[in-house]
Amino acid sequence: MPQPDREDIHLISQLTDWSAASADQALETYVYQDKTTWRRFLPLFCLLLGVGLTVAGILFFFAYNWADLHKFAKLGLIEGLLTLLVLLVIGSKLSLTVKKTLLTGAGMLVGVLFAVFGQVYQTGADAYDLFLAWTLGITLWVFIIHFAPMWLLYILLCNITMTLYGQQVSSNWSGLWYFTLLFLLDALFIVIALLIGWKKPSLRLPDWSILVVALGAATLATLGGIMAIYDPFRSQELLIYLAVMIPTYTTGIWYGYRYKKFFYLAALPFSLIVLGTALLLKQSYDTGMLFFIFLFVVASVTGLVWWLIRIQRQLSHEKN
Repeated sequence: MPQPDREDIHLISQLTDWSAASADQALETYVYQDKTTWRRFLPLFCLLLGVGLTVAGILFFFAYNWADLHKFAKLGLIEGLLTLLVLLVIGSKLSLTVKKTLLTGAGMLVGVLFAVFGQVYQTGADAYDLFLAWTLGITLWVFIIHFAPMWLLYILLCNITMTLYGQQVSSNWSGLWYFTLLFLLDALFIVIALLIGWKKPSLRLPDWSILVVALGAATLATLGGIMAIYDPFRSQELLIYLAVMIPTYTTGIWYGYRYKKFFYLAALPFSLIVLGTALLLKQSYDTGMLFFIFLFVVASVTGLVWWLIRIQRQLSHEKN
């Protein structure tokens, strides 16, 4: 029997003679997090926060003391910290989660090392090859530890590398081409992550990490669409954008409806509403058009909310 959720318990309490105390007890047992869960979560959260703040502190340390440090001291400090973290991961008896978190911090320090090297020897601290080297340098760690924060860092680095490559090397790339490639990259990651999680549940990434990437992909697609509406582009680039976006959005909405993933059912149609609003604004800025756009936004958002509520009610009936 599947574990009851909050809606099931509320529904049972309304349709039966369940007492309020019994309903509260069921909520405590099946819905609310107990002390053991909080004790596991809080140390992990504090550890991730501490690693992030430590890396930020290292960056500010070098920024503040840059003129007073010798170049060998700058590189030696970073390499020493990086070596210390790796040795802790390899030789200590810490828990696996702590080791993964420390290795994620080491992955951040790899970028700091390349940035310091690029600034010291004037190879470019913001060059695309720096981020490419950073991405390649932590690739093995990413696949070995299979840790959600590490994957998010890796996807972010891939996006930055591709963006800087287009700006610094392929100067003929248009803005629409940027957004299309980045959207396709993030969408492919989502599809691969979902397929791997379906085939091998032990390798499944947390839902929140996939939703973060999905939010970024939807934002990129929306920005690309707005850019295509307001700036003239070659018809070939526009066709490629539409050939990527339309099947992906259709598949995303189908997946959200099929598996009741409300994030996809809300984010993707809302992105289409934004694009529709931008298309209408492109036509005219007069008072009549603005009033029509107001009605369009109100009607479309209301329709979207009504649709989501209807799906939620349908899901509740299926559970009954």
